[in-house]
Amino acid sequence: MMQELLDTKILTIVTFTPAVGALVLLFLRKNQQQTARVLALGVTLLTFVFSLHLFWLFDSTTADFQFVSDTPWIPSFGISYQLGVDGISLFLVLLPTFLTPLAILASWSITDRVKEYFIVMLLLETGMVGVFVSLDLFLFYVFGRSC
Repeated sequence: MMQELLDTKILTIVTFTPAVGALVLLFLRKNQQQTARVLALGVTLLTFVFSLHLFWLFDSTTADFQFVSDTPWIPSFGISYQLGVDGISLFLVLLPTFLTPLAILASWSITDRVKEYFIVMLLLETGMVGVFVSLDLFLFYVFGRSC
């Protein structure tokens, strides 16, 4: 029961973990630059670990979308919050979740507007992952505009 619930929500978790991290960073003081760096790195590593869950549980014997989450969002316009991955988008999700921690580490020496920089990096990761998992055109547009 718990595993089934996790499987339907794992894409939401992978997609929005960086956004939650950005929200937490928003409440840090400007002089907490080292905390902002460590928090951003920790959030991106956690997102990567969550995305590995997708990789290990992915059933490569089927061409169907997996880990599907489908909730009506604006039913009067036929818009729904619909996420899923197939064999191609799985690796396109793993790519930004793997590269973002490396980008955070590569930008460790940034000293100007550190908090803001890492907030934007985390929101960028949310947008990139969201684009690759969205199955609804409106949701795809929303995530694409955030990149």
